[in-house]
Amino acid sequence: MIDAQTLSGPIDIAAIRNVRRWSPGACVWCGDDNAVEMFRNEPRCGTCREKESVIDEARRFLGMYGLRPLGGTLQSDDDEEREHRVNARDARRDLNEMKLAELPDPAAVRKALRPRAASVVSEPRSTAHSGTSSATTSSRPSTSRTSATPPVAPVRTDAVDVAALETRVTGLLDQLSAIDAQMNLIGEPAGLAARARISDLEKQRATVLRTLAALEKARIAAGQ
Repeated sequence: MIDAQTLSGPIDIAAIRNVRRWSPGACVWCGDDNAVEMFRNEPRCGTCREKESVIDEARRFLGMYGLRPLGGTLQSDDDEEREHRVNARDARRDLNEMKLAELPDPAAVRKALRPRAASVVSEPRSTAHSGTSSATTSSRPSTSRTSATPPVAPVRTDAVDVAALETRVTGLLDQLSAIDAQMNLIGEPAGLAARARISDLEKQRATVLRTLAALEKARIAAGQ
């Protein structure tokens, strides 16, 4: 049995960080490739997303009741507030211990995400070709009332400017990468100016994400 007294010495977190390196498709914070999904427009593993959610939940609770924002103190007015502060502190500590010694270049992350952006506009092209060919094939032998039904998919696809959509999506991804890079530089806001800047960046990011969602709806509508 191994306990704390039998360990030869403290764990060298810096040495562990030096071993880990980010690779495309892995978490941009810790380099893990387990259960990686998009979180705040960047690839994050399941553990990181869970820790970030704990911190976000604490912030929502404190903001809802107008309490002091998260910081270095755990001073609280009741047990529930203290629980949120302790959970957020522990989650932030875990994230800091998992953090890569060198975070990936936002440009490299953006480059790795470009195939995903390209897939947003590749599907309408294939849908347009298949829809047009199937409509042409079915219209030749058919002379019944069913031939009067218009081929909806080709009409909708033709109405979408594919080149403009691809340019727009790529530009939005670039903008998101720039916003995330600024937020990473600020880190945990410690003063009023930093918190105001983070709030402004979060609003900008939310606007970009809403625009991306609208483009995705347009792509889905065009593919139907």
